[in-house]
Amino acid sequence: MRFRNLTRRREIGANSYLLECGRHRIVLDSGMHPKGVGFAGLPDFGPLPLNSADAIVLTHAHHDHIGSLPVLQRRQPDAPVYMTEPTGEVGSAMLHNSVNVMTHQREEDGVMEYPLFTHRELDELRPQWTYRDYARPFEPGETGIDCSFHDAGHIIGSAGVLLREGGQSLFYTGDVNFESQTIAQAADFPTEGIDVLIMETTRGDYTRPADYTRRAEKERLAAVIRETWDAGGAVLIPVFALGKTQEVLMMLHELYEHDLIPEMPVFIGGLSTKITVLYDHYSNRVRRHHPGFHLLEDIEMLVAPRKRRREINYQPRSIYALSSGMMTENTTSNQFAWKVIERPHDTICFVGYCDPESPGGKIRAAKPGEMVKLDPKLPAVPLKCRVETFDFSAHATREGLCTFAEKVRPKKLLLVHGDEPAQFWFENRFRDTLPGCEIIRPSLHEAVELW
Repeated sequence: MRFRNLTRRREIGANSYLLECGRHRIVLDSGMHPKGVGFAGLPDFGPLPLNSADAIVLTHAHHDHIGSLPVLQRRQPDAPVYMTEPTGEVGSAMLHNSVNVMTHQREEDGVMEYPLFTHRELDELRPQWTYRDYARPFEPGETGIDCSFHDAGHIIGSAGVLLREGGQSLFYTGDVNFESQTIAQAADFPTEGIDVLIMETTRGDYTRPADYTRRAEKERLAAVIRETWDAGGAVLIPVFALGKTQEVLMMLHELYEHDLIPEMPVFIGGLSTKITVLYDHYSNRVRRHHPGFHLLEDIEMLVAPRKRRREINYQPRSIYALSSGMMTENTTSNQFAWKVIERPHDTICFVGYCDPESPGGKIRAAKPGEMVKLDPKLPAVPLKCRVETFDFSAHATREGLCTFAEKVRPKKLLLVHGDEPAQFWFENRFRDTLPGCEIIRPSLHEAVELW
């Protein structure tokens, strides 16, 4: 078994990995770089000849793991694609939305490669998708390899992948969370009999405060919302449409039910609504907290989302949970930020990761009164609203990842899905805690012999 990294750099980008076992080839994930433009945002599929893959296996529906799937399927037309059912249904909505975004970028920014695929092509590719349940072994393609999905606790449908071949085994974490969230339960991964571990390293360069608890963080969010309400202001919470929107909605419901925040209207919009419909559809069919709870029907404060895309109007003493989480240009949260950024009584609450170069990242780094660029095409504006940041990450802490890896004790450990400083931290840690384990940071196209 041989591993090749198809992600262009050691970073959180267009995640994709190739496994070669004799004449068989299996691709793990097929992402799109969140900052890449055009073909530069794709994985580098160079080592994978046309129509040579036996199977494609997807861990979850976030853009950096599924965004280039139609391009890969075009190159590998005979390869069946395996995923959990929620990943497939949510992933279809995410990919159709990508077509809309790319079409807009072609028209507005002149990116002539876009769209990289079309709505019709997506519909034509769907018959190659095959759904598999957690912990139910299956054979990906006609490879003779045993495969199974295991709940990763990251977002709905997310999975780690266990592969067994010739008495050896490999486990790929994908994106994982070993702590329970508001909706998502903690990951349920195997820890025994794993020879090779391919592990994400997203939060390797982040040190969580020693006194952190999720409950205290939720209570701090509640306090900020109450203070903003008392001041007559509104709260903007930039969220990712998939995962973070639904977690925040349930969190706000819990806070209201426990009398920690006042009754106030909550607004969502755009792609977030479509994804929330799917979360509600699977409310009794996936492993989660609050089974059977329908976010769009059972949250009393939630204002019914508009069916047609319209500008969201500002009103005080309201909460706006709007995508995208990094407030990228031309998204709903970015457009709404113009309404709050200069209002001293309003608050922007960041609840997830922001790239430092994104509009959200620039707001988080700015000091009160500093000029901030929300859109490179428009003038900067002064930051007058309150800004708060909270740790509700859907990724495992580095300590949680270490505990898992040190329990598995693999013979080989491949560090992926993380920037260089994050990978270096894990490499240094495991030199001491995993003696005899070969620690590998695979570079682009590097052939790594697994067994």
